[in-house]
Amino acid sequence: MPPFLAYEDKGPDIHPAPEVPGTPRSASRTPGVPLVLVHGHPFDRSMWAPQIEAFSSGRRVVAPDLRGYGASPVVPGRTPLSVFAQDIEALLDDLGVDAFVLAGLSMGGQIAMECQDRFGDRVRGLVLADTFPEAETPEGRAARNAMADRLLREGMRGYADEVLEKMVDPGAAPAVKSHVHRMMTATRPEGAAAALRGRADRPDYRDLLTRVPVPALVVVGADDTYTPVADAESMHALLPDSTLRVIEGAAHLPNLERPTEFNVALEAFLTRVDARPQGTAAARPPA
Repeated sequence: MPPFLAYEDKGPDIHPAPEVPGTPRSASRTPGVPLVLVHGHPFDRSMWAPQIEAFSSGRRVVAPDLRGYGASPVVPGRTPLSVFAQDIEALLDDLGVDAFVLAGLSMGGQIAMECQDRFGDRVRGLVLADTFPEAETPEGRAARNAMADRLLREGMRGYADEVLEKMVDPGAAPAVKSHVHRMMTATRPEGAAAALRGRADRPDYRDLLTRVPVPALVVVGADDTYTPVADAESMHALLPDSTLRVIEGAAHLPNLERPTEFNVALEAFLTRVDARPQGTAAARPPA
């Protein structure tokens, strides 16, 4: 049976080359820890195109379309974050990806936190970009459900037109704006509405973050108004072992708006995770 989720799976040959007698082990080229990328709302896996291109030459990179988005099936109604996490776990099981760095942006970051709670023993490093861990407020819950109703009634285009220059900085490259707008308008309203309703009832992940036993990277666009720098700083303070990177000249999608800067931060983090022995617990920095 094929996987439920559509996905992209790129990377070097994962089978190790035969050892050559007399050649040190360090001389053999070993792929880095696989990287799993979880997109945000209302996008699809193509939002990670710069990262797939940059990192798949040295490690396996898996980027799924979440249910209701991209080429994955739409399930109307309500999709809790726990269901998104179950889908990702099932896909990684099917692909034989046992341990990995998990990266999520916006809603994808909250799904990554849910994954950390559900199968965190497989996560070697956690990347949280332009996201926040708190449960929804009553006002926010009402707003998300109202938006779900609107998308079902009106479709995606009006919403996409309204929020484009909050998703990306007004000065972003035209090609980036076009890509983001295209992803939003291509998303089916039933899938987006189901995610909004599920996200409205999400749990609070702040306590979970204090118990993450692996290194974390927190990234945020300097001009993000959805999840401001203060949100990233709060997550950075909660995580036992984290690095904070603020990307200048970017709003809510720094991986697309400023891919070079984002990739430099991610490359440094991945290099650290690759060098870290498995089973090493994170140490909370001194107060």
